[in-house]
Amino acid sequence: MTAARLSTGATIPAQVLETITGRSVPVPAPRRRTHLQFRRFAGCPICSLHLHSFADRHDQLTDAGITEVVFFHSPADALRGYPTVLPFAVVADPDKVHYRRFGVERSWRALASPRAWSASVRGYRDALRHRRDPAYAGVGSTDGTTHLGLPADFLIDPEGRLVAVHYGRHADDQWSVDELLSIDRSLG
Repeated sequence: MTAARLSTGATIPAQVLETITGRSVPVPAPRRRTHLQFRRFAGCPICSLHLHSFADRHDQLTDAGITEVVFFHSPADALRGYPTVLPFAVVADPDKVHYRRFGVERSWRALASPRAWSASVRGYRDALRHRRDPAYAGVGSTDGTTHLGLPADFLIDPEGRLVAVHYGRHADDQWSVDELLSIDRSLG
């Protein structure tokens, strides 16, 4: 069962998470805003495409004072290739402990949008371009988890207060880098 959705203004308790590389990451980050991204499964072509856009602009996010933390509901071994292509923390949550805690859902709506279909095709095309690149080894593996997960984004201030929240309505409904930077700038 999924917990109730969280709203802007809610406070989350501080915690230290373990990434797929065994590194510890504090949430919220001290003296920085933290962007939590809840993605779908390890082989999700939409998630891969989306996360590469964040990796490509990681310096801009860091310069803005934003720490990225990405959750997948896949086991760590299914995410083994991500540390080579993503310059931020990746957390495996196969038991969906954090998904429930943040009220992140799954639904048939994940696949019901033409926008999700289009992003999926672009993501698969991108994966095919990189299939022989050793830096991408292990990215996009299938782990048998559901394709019905919905994405979610949370921006948290250093005190643990949610300053912006977005629950996706379909698989390709998440903040872009530009949207996140715009939200961050609006907060001052």
